[in-house]
Amino acid sequence: MQTAFRVARHSLRCLRRASNSAMDSGYQQANVVVLPNQLADDFEAFCHKNPASLPLLYRSQPGETACPPLAKHADIRTDISQYCVYEKGQMVKTVSSLQSYSTNSGDPGFWSNMVCFYLGCSFGFEGRLKKAGVPVRNVEQGKNVSMYRTAVPCVPAGVFSCPLVVTMCPVPAAMLDTVVETTHLNPLAHGAPVHIGDPALLGLKDISSPHYGDRVELQPGDVTVFWACGVTAIEAILSSKPPVAFSHSPGCMFLTDVPDSSTSTPKPLTCDGVDPSDPEMTPLSCLISHEPLLYSLASKRSVAKIRRLETIIGEDPGQRGIKALFVQDELLRSCLALSHASSVAITTGFPTHYMHSPPDETDGPPGAIAMATMLLSLGKQVTMVIDKRDVKMNQAIIDEAVRKGVLKSPVPLVTFDGSGHDSALHFLCHNGDPGKPRYDHLVAIERSGRAADGNYYNMRGINIKHLVDPIDDLFIAAKSIPGITTTGVGDGGNELGMGKVRDKVVDLMPKGDLIACDVPADFAITAGVSNWGGYAVACGLYLLHTCPSHQRYLKKGLGLTTTEDQLRDWNTNLPSVDKEESILATLMNFGIRSGKTANLAMEVDGLTFHPTHSDIITRLLEATHGSTPAHP
Repeated sequence: MQTAFRVARHSLRCLRRASNSAMDSGYQQANVVVLPNQLADDFEAFCHKNPASLPLLYRSQPGETACPPLAKHADIRTDISQYCVYEKGQMVKTVSSLQSYSTNSGDPGFWSNMVCFYLGCSFGFEGRLKKAGVPVRNVEQGKNVSMYRTAVPCVPAGVFSCPLVVTMCPVPAAMLDTVVETTHLNPLAHGAPVHIGDPALLGLKDISSPHYGDRVELQPGDVTVFWACGVTAIEAILSSKPPVAFSHSPGCMFLTDVPDSSTSTPKPLTCDGVDPSDPEMTPLSCLISHEPLLYSLASKRSVAKIRRLETIIGEDPGQRGIKALFVQDELLRSCLALSHASSVAITTGFPTHYMHSPPDETDGPPGAIAMATMLLSLGKQVTMVIDKRDVKMNQAIIDEAVRKGVLKSPVPLVTFDGSGHDSALHFLCHNGDPGKPRYDHLVAIERSGRAADGNYYNMRGINIKHLVDPIDDLFIAAKSIPGITTTGVGDGGNELGMGKVRDKVVDLMPKGDLIACDVPADFAITAGVSNWGGYAVACGLYLLHTCPSHQRYLKKGLGLTTTEDQLRDWNTNLPSVDKEESILATLMNFGIRSGKTANLAMEVDGLTFHPTHSDIITRLLEATHGSTPAHP
């Protein structure tokens, strides 16, 4: 019986032709690369460094034509319907068999010097997508999948260095989580997507002309979803220029004897040692930008923890009614957008105490510094945008924060006065070119925001416009510049960015019709005290950068190793009770007062640091490091 089965499977391999993706065989398929033995170690290292593109299933011994772990009685020289032949980095022809290279090459030892690599293939999960009710567009259209050479470089190893190749499948937006979860369970078939959204973010200007495969048409409501692709190996061959090499022809894979079912084989771990079948590690998709269109991924565990952070900062011990302005998952979306950003500008400063000098309050700067130090720790560029009136004071505060170890390193301070035509555009973009933004995320935390009448009001309804520079213009201009997203953090509704919830402020907050900020941000984080929002952003960024699902997506499945030094640095740069108490003491020494009471004391918004603020910080850290809450 077993012999008959193996013969039948061998016959199927020999008879199959190019329509692999449309063929729901029920068995895993594999991409194949055949290289000279002297390049084998380099290529294996290349696979390990780029695991999403090149999930290594088996490396043969030199001269081995069979692959016992994957298929009995296989012969790699004949079991693929079409092979590509490469000589010195050029594809010279396609052939239906490699048999002649072991018998007629003129070198009786030719094949004994060749090593075969079998790599996981995304066609292995098409059947699962169909079972989950997801339309597989290329199968519906009777086409091979579309494959593209991106501008994203793979992690090099030895002689191998090339761009990432991706497959694209159009997916209905409403089914993204189903697609992500289904494919995440198959890390040896490229796993979850590495990009969802605008192809230009991968350097792809025209997806109507794929580099490999066929053009697949999008249907109304579809989103472009990209997976790392094994054709990356072909690019590696072309760039390394071996004297001779072979691969499967794109779309013509090797059919194994391994059932295409995660329940039939041992559950594979990801390169981070994560069990993809763990429900808490299942990624969720989240829309973070419409222009350009961009989704991000994070595990259920990380999302639950960030939602717990959001709940903590939403508490309102000052009884200001802030819960009425709450919008679910604004913290999550902001953290995801910041995680994808490379250059962030942060602004703060609310001169509510117009009768004092300085007029600023203690809410805002500590949260801004907490965000800045975590962003710096993650390798982002950070700039602080402040009012001209207090440049010297803010520089002194920054210097003191660095000296005390509260801030990781100095942050440049810049001002914006709004003078001149298109001044906001020129501030935000190199040479005023909207295609070359200088920053990709703007954050305002407890920053006085412009009301509908053009003035700036504190919570008592006093106009403080004479103390505020028009930094709001930057947030307004950012709306029309693709690639710049914005966050506003506030606790009353009169802060920059809270225009997103303006209607709620007008209806539900005291003097809301007068004080409500009219300038929206993409994400409006509401908190009982704005500083808490800054602390939560720092904790949320830490969670995302220690989340394997998010890191894999952020890095396109390339070079996923996080070092112990990085983890230690990120942890060290989280907010802490000691650091926040230190920066508050620094502000008090500069004469900066509590927002609600104008007390020159260790308090923020009338709440003493101990126990109120220190308790919130402690709980945020416990939520960050602790187990996933049962009911986020």
